[in-house]
Amino acid sequence: MTDGWDWRRPGDAPTPAAPPRAADPSAAAPGAAGGRAASPWWSDALADPWRDPAAPAAVVVPAPASGGTAPEPVSDPDAPGRPRLRQVLLISLVSALLAGALGGALGYALAVRGGVAAGTVLGADPAQAPALAQRKPESLAGVAERVLPSVVTVRVSSVGGTSEGSGFVVSADGHVITNDHVVAGGTGKASVVFNDGTSAPAKVVGQDPESDIAVIKVERTGLRPVEFGDSDALAVGDPVLAIGSPLSLVNTVTAGIVSALDRTMQAGEPGGPVRYYAAIQTDAAVNHGNSGGPLVDAAGRVVGVNSTIKSLVSDGQEAGNIGLAFAIPINQAKRVTQDIIGTGKARRTVIGAQVGGPGAAVAGGGVRLASVEPSGPAASAGLRAGDVILRLNGRPMAEPSDLIALVRKFAPGSVVTVEYRRGSSRQNASVTLAADAK
Repeated sequence: MTDGWDWRRPGDAPTPAAPPRAADPSAAAPGAAGGRAASPWWSDALADPWRDPAAPAAVVVPAPASGGTAPEPVSDPDAPGRPRLRQVLLISLVSALLAGALGGALGYALAVRGGVAAGTVLGADPAQAPALAQRKPESLAGVAERVLPSVVTVRVSSVGGTSEGSGFVVSADGHVITNDHVVAGGTGKASVVFNDGTSAPAKVVGQDPESDIAVIKVERTGLRPVEFGDSDALAVGDPVLAIGSPLSLVNTVTAGIVSALDRTMQAGEPGGPVRYYAAIQTDAAVNHGNSGGPLVDAAGRVVGVNSTIKSLVSDGQEAGNIGLAFAIPINQAKRVTQDIIGTGKARRTVIGAQVGGPGAAVAGGGVRLASVEPSGPAASAGLRAGDVILRLNGRPMAEPSDLIALVRKFAPGSVVTVEYRRGSSRQNASVTLAADAK
């Protein structure tokens, strides 16, 4: 019997190896016959050529592992694994901070270059413009835009220098209304500067010192004349615009309201004529250079000629606007202008009586007539010297200048109601005013 190992000593003759036995297919495994069950672990261990001769001829089958707690799995720290939630959040946070810092730096750089602080949004979302911002023709901006092309700056050279004021075009052939005190003392020649900056020479057509109205003529065609309003239809509180060149600031527009009506004014320079007129008082800002410019209503119609201002400064000092400006009513200025263009001089409206002197102003109101011209308007209405005029067309009389200024407001031929006192009785009379034969 041999187990397949060569146990010869050195020097022994080689022994032919027995041929390996063929497996007997008919041989039954131990226990296969005789009622014993076949073992799944059976092997032909004795025929194993690699068997250790000193090992027992038995096969040890390891016992099945007893039940118990499974060992805790151990993961390889070096092996790539799935990132944890904390790591994901940390990475996202750091990325967001870096992105925000970069965006902020770029935004700040662009904002600084554009002149706007970083993060500042200027203005609200676009919306439809309110009605006041749409500059409709009836708005103040629309009125100013329509009237400005007809307003001019008037410059007159004289021995004492250059006088500057304002004016406005009243006819397509070039007639311009301004104040008499703007052209007074000049050589009869003037120049005007239009709204678009162009200029043209002009000549004085005529002037009326007592009403402070003068007319000049520009040799230019295609001019746009203003539209006239009705100064007698004004009411206190009506909105008005004053347009002109105050302090040489051309094309200046200021706004205000009618502060008072029939404010009697007595003005004039030392040694010059005394001017009387029942003015339109306004709080629109008017300064030196506005003289002769138009005062227009909310419809863009000229209702007055800006003429003078009141100030708190002493005589000889430069006066400025304090919200008290006065304009000649356009009904009076238009009438005087028509007279000047037609005849070269203006008619003066009179009542045919004289006031003034000691005792002219009566305590308790009213002005006393010093004399009455025979066959004049007052005498024809039955008035006498010594009568005290209390009201003229409802307007109370307090000073002699009140009667003079209010009479000159009306056109010759106008019929006015005079309330007067003779002795202790009050009476009314209708007086038809006349033109002075000067």
